[in-house]
Amino acid sequence: MLLWLLFAFLGQLSVCIPAPASASGRKCAFLASPRNLLKILEAGNITAGVQDCEHTHCCMGYFQLVDGQPRPDLLGCNILEGSCPESLCSASTHFHNYIRCVCNSDFCNSNISWSPQRRESQHSYTPDLLSAGLVIFPVGFLIVCCSLIAAWRWRSHFRDCNKRDTASHERLKTFVCSCGVSEKADIDLASVELQKVVAQGRFASVWQGQCHGSPVALKIFPAGHSREFMREKEVYALPLMVNCGIACFLGAGRTLERRECVLVLELAAHGSLNAFLSKTACDWKSAVKLTQTLSQGLAYLHSDINKNGVHKPAVAHRDLSSNNVLVRADGTCALCDFGCATVIRHCTARDSWHSHVDNTQDEAQVGTLRYMSPEMLEGSVNLSSGHCLMQGDVYALGLLLWELWSCCSDLYTEGHAHSLPYEVELGPSPALEQLLVLVSERRQRPAIPQSWIHVSQEFSLQEILEDCWDHDPEARLSAQCAANRLASLPPHCSL
Repeated sequence: MLLWLLFAFLGQLSVCIPAPASASGRKCAFLASPRNLLKILEAGNITAGVQDCEHTHCCMGYFQLVDGQPRPDLLGCNILEGSCPESLCSASTHFHNYIRCVCNSDFCNSNISWSPQRRESQHSYTPDLLSAGLVIFPVGFLIVCCSLIAAWRWRSHFRDCNKRDTASHERLKTFVCSCGVSEKADIDLASVELQKVVAQGRFASVWQGQCHGSPVALKIFPAGHSREFMREKEVYALPLMVNCGIACFLGAGRTLERRECVLVLELAAHGSLNAFLSKTACDWKSAVKLTQTLSQGLAYLHSDINKNGVHKPAVAHRDLSSNNVLVRADGTCALCDFGCATVIRHCTARDSWHSHVDNTQDEAQVGTLRYMSPEMLEGSVNLSSGHCLMQGDVYALGLLLWELWSCCSDLYTEGHAHSLPYEVELGPSPALEQLLVLVSERRQRPAIPQSWIHVSQEFSLQEILEDCWDHDPEARLSAQCAANRLASLPPHCSL
């Protein structure tokens, strides 16, 4: 702490050139250890290793000398406005194996200009310098006195901050990983009218109903499944989760008599994608709309977003299937059913990390068997890696695209009935052992008709499918890349 403060005071001594009045959108490389993180948060928003300066046009960097080479210790926007006349990061201070720089161009603090010779030159004195020192000594003494006063005020400030450590800790958690859930008003279930059951799942039933005269879907969890209710509610209520590719969450409530937990969601006119494809043969235009909105919803779910100081962490669905995708009246898709989902938190707070581990659940094999990736079937997926979990979603996306295109009338000369992935090969209810042999050992995938290869576009349908359901998770597309490819699908099908 004292070392860091000393650097700050030394930085004040360099205020000889006036600084611009506004920050002008300066972007600086960002790196901070936990002990320094609280000090730099107020300097500007942080996104993916970049800090957008709010109060300064200067970037700063503190580097520790390790084996004679500078290693970044703290990078970001200069907390003290100060002066930064140089556009490059040149070492200006050397103290106890630390060097410091301040500069005035975007990302200039990512690379420091320094050599051991420069350190030695700081200790050499010439007669001219000695004469100058005699002249400026009184002024320097006055500046030192002012610096000592500033040091006392800074120390008092940080002592007060330490007294508010609990509040700062909560603020840090929210800023870094949005561990807190956005507030959603509870819905008065007395105003809700149940009409009919539209689906029955393992932990809950889905009803069609009305709330204040508007049609809604109600997912009702029995009293013994409150944990599943809380897990799904947590995902729906994350900040910035309002997106056309995700089912609209209207609120939640509890019934007093039966102690049931209820999620209130938008009502999708066509129900699940499975139900829609089972009774509807879609043309190419409809298929394009379904595939594009499906992939865009998954890409948004996987995205890590910082906007106006609010953070939406990435989320892995982990049970992506045609039963967990809704089809609206306008023919667009929306993801739903986040009971198996994992919130990918990147939080240094210990309790938030444990929340992340709990939310991954104890098993690698969660979700619908036929849509599980090879690594999920084998139980070899790294549960602590959000990237691995999201790549499992991309595999399932590939199967959903195949399932959807299999029902596209424009891709077949004759009618083609809806079938689930691997239903032709293994029947309607495949066992884990059967899928392990077919998918993992033999590496087979659903058959791709020859005609799909000739659909005129930048990437053939076959290429998109194979790049989504590749056996190697690292070789699969990301959800965003898959969405970009599907966005290039032509408006008309030409076989």
